[in-house]
Amino acid sequence: MNQTFPSSSSPGTSDGGEIASIQRPVRGDLGDPYLGTKRDESRETDRAWTTDRAWNTDRARNTDRARNTAESRKPMRDVAIIATAQMVSEANTSKTTVEMLVPVVAEVLRRAGLKRTDIGFWCHGSCDYMSGQPFSFVAAVDAIGAWPPIAESHVEADGAFALYEAWIKIQTGECDIAVAFSNGKSSAGPIEKIMAYQLDPYTIAPLGPDMHAVAALAARACLESGVVTERAMAEVVSRSLAAGMNNPIALRRGNVSVDELLNRKRTYDPLREDDCPPVTDGANAVVLAAGDAARTLRARPAWIRGFDHRIDNQRFDLASMTMARSAAIAGERAGVGNDRIDFAELHAPYSHQEMLLTTALGIDPTVTSVNPSGGALCANPQMAAGLARFAEAAERIMRGDADRGVAHCTSGPNLQQNLVAVLEGN
Repeated sequence: MNQTFPSSSSPGTSDGGEIASIQRPVRGDLGDPYLGTKRDESRETDRAWTTDRAWNTDRARNTDRARNTAESRKPMRDVAIIATAQMVSEANTSKTTVEMLVPVVAEVLRRAGLKRTDIGFWCHGSCDYMSGQPFSFVAAVDAIGAWPPIAESHVEADGAFALYEAWIKIQTGECDIAVAFSNGKSSAGPIEKIMAYQLDPYTIAPLGPDMHAVAALAARACLESGVVTERAMAEVVSRSLAAGMNNPIALRRGNVSVDELLNRKRTYDPLREDDCPPVTDGANAVVLAAGDAARTLRARPAWIRGFDHRIDNQRFDLASMTMARSAAIAGERAGVGNDRIDFAELHAPYSHQEMLLTTALGIDPTVTSVNPSGGALCANPQMAAGLARFAEAAERIMRGDADRGVAHCTSGPNLQQNLVAVLEGN
């Protein structure tokens, strides 16, 4: 049977001084003679425990409420990207993760004028599924050095999310300088099948679609609804490949006309090979610094003026394939529409996705330069292509080529997750 303990009053209870009664089985009723004789003591103990729990819970809530109110009044710290470094993209590298990262980390520290001991926090973005080894990300510590002891973290995601964590770390005041770095060796396995493991494990993944097939479903939905056209998709590809001609990091580049692209064979109907991202191996790193540290280390830092991350539903029947809803929310919260945008580095691995993102973010491609680096259609190292967008955007700001731009990263199928930042110069 169940024993019901009477309610009692406490400093944290309601006006009536009562809290919900707690029911639990008493072992003495099941034939335990010792516990049966202790039933009265058990009642008193549980009554006292319940009273203390209610009072402590209310006290904790009031404390948290006061703390949150106080924290919300604190101004955000000024944080900027002050240096970047990227590995030249390869189609099938023979390098290990550490061999990919060591020169990149060394170069970004050189450009920032810093030593390893100057870094207060390191955050790494990668995916163990790509290497097929649990906790393979631990090997990346060899690239940054574990001695003297360091504060480091890892996200099983694109390096842009590592950048987001590093930015938050600086906002807490725990450090002033941080490094976000990432690597992606897409050629290590069948990447189109590996990325399908992020699909819903009960309803979609068992069907076996790869990432290109899932993107093709969304592209077809966009075409049928009139959101995009095949010619518009080809125009995105043609512009991206041309932009890649000026980017030494790009893997795919060239001057290809729209008509020529439209005459090419479809690989994942309605997608053609050039509508899809190339298999790319790459690595990159970014240095963040707060306030005076950023101003001291860089004449023109790329200040992060807004940052937001939003997620759409994982289920295909509840998420739109013809709109990037979470990107629209993230863009609004990051302040994309607060002033003019000179350029936008958008992580759009598929041609139709760029148009969905510009619409969601309220960006007019005829006015704003979109993916002047060539974007993910020219180089798409999984788990590093998003951070590459931030690196490319920051470099344009720091060089003085632009005053205000957008950096974006996506994750998950069909633009499920979207991370948006607004970068500005002085």
